[in-house]
Amino acid sequence: MAGAKDYSNSQVSNNREQVEFHVREILKLIGENVEREGLLETPARVTRMYEEIFAGYAVDPRDVLGVTFDERHEELVIVKDIVYYSQCEHHMAPFFGMAHIGYIPSGKIAGLSKLARLVEAVSRRLQVQERITSQIADILEEVLQPHGVMVVVEGEHMCMCSRGVKKPGSKTVTSAVRGQFRQSAALRSEFLELLKR
Repeated sequence: MAGAKDYSNSQVSNNREQVEFHVREILKLIGENVEREGLLETPARVTRMYEEIFAGYAVDPRDVLGVTFDERHEELVIVKDIVYYSQCEHHMAPFFGMAHIGYIPSGKIAGLSKLARLVEAVSRRLQVQERITSQIADILEEVLQPHGVMVVVEGEHMCMCSRGVKKPGSKTVTSAVRGQFRQSAALRSEFLELLKR
């Protein structure tokens, strides 16, 4: 699994006609003329988009960590500013932002790009930011068995910015701490300080 375009949701592909039919019906139900030139291809475009933005259903996030390496490094490893895009499961509206991952290996490490792929696999599905944050931490803890994991996820939610309370620019920040990060305020502070640089 290299990038977002390299895998897709086959469930959508396998049900292309049904998905397109229902998108067309929704357009009718909101008062649109589905025969209008600008909307003729919209059901097909939306279906192709769903194949991509819901591609996380096509992969087990644990598998994206791939091959791990035995390494004696037992100091903090951070990959920060990993851009993600997801869809709110409550409104099916987009939310997006950055994920920051830190872990202290206990003899096993993953390739750095695999951490970005993990974020992608977890976020490209109907989600809530809190679950994305916890799932990333839990999967890293399960697969790598590190001394500790800390994940911070920042997000801007269109369901809050463009509808409802309409507060554009507001950000949500969530965190998950496991192992030594949970026990050590100094370690959490070190991680957060390094994120600022």
